[in-house]
Amino acid sequence: MDLNFKVMPNSIRKVKTSDLELKDRLVSIQRVTKVTKGGRTFSFSAIVIVGNEDGIAGHGLGKANEVTTAIAKGIEDAKKNLIKIPIVNGTIPHEQIAKYGGAKVFIKPASYGTGVKAGGAMRAVLESVGVKNVLAKSKGSSNPHNLVKATFAALLELRDAFTVAQHRGIFMDKVFNG
Repeated sequence: MDLNFKVMPNSIRKVKTSDLELKDRLVSIQRVTKVTKGGRTFSFSAIVIVGNEDGIAGHGLGKANEVTTAIAKGIEDAKKNLIKIPIVNGTIPHEQIAKYGGAKVFIKPASYGTGVKAGGAMRAVLESVGVKNVLAKSKGSSNPHNLVKATFAALLELRDAFTVAQHRGIFMDKVFNG
């Protein structure tokens, strides 16, 4: 058995932005009010997801005094944080649970024709990644910041059969047949 290969940890799945057609989705936008001696100052923060709907996605946060500028900054930040997610036949390879802050998410593969059964921020992330059939549930906090980060944490933990075989140093049929 030859184990002379490098296995990249799940946290290192960075993707370059060159030659990718990325679509952006606005998850949420908040107006923040700062009260000063001279009155109220309004600013905006935007959570944005970008993805090519083929296994590559990223999330970003933009803050500015105008909505359009905040969204543009969020898109640029999301393009810096692109990651590759394994997708098998339009769904995820296995079920996964992840937690970030007070948000806890559960994602589970679904059969063809099910669609994306997820709500809010999780739906935006899963559709941007390109998952067509999945069952998802969010528990705990519904804060969109933490939901997006928890969903990405769950997606980062996913491994397809090829990666498992490579990591164990065995053939693909051995992964399924024991």
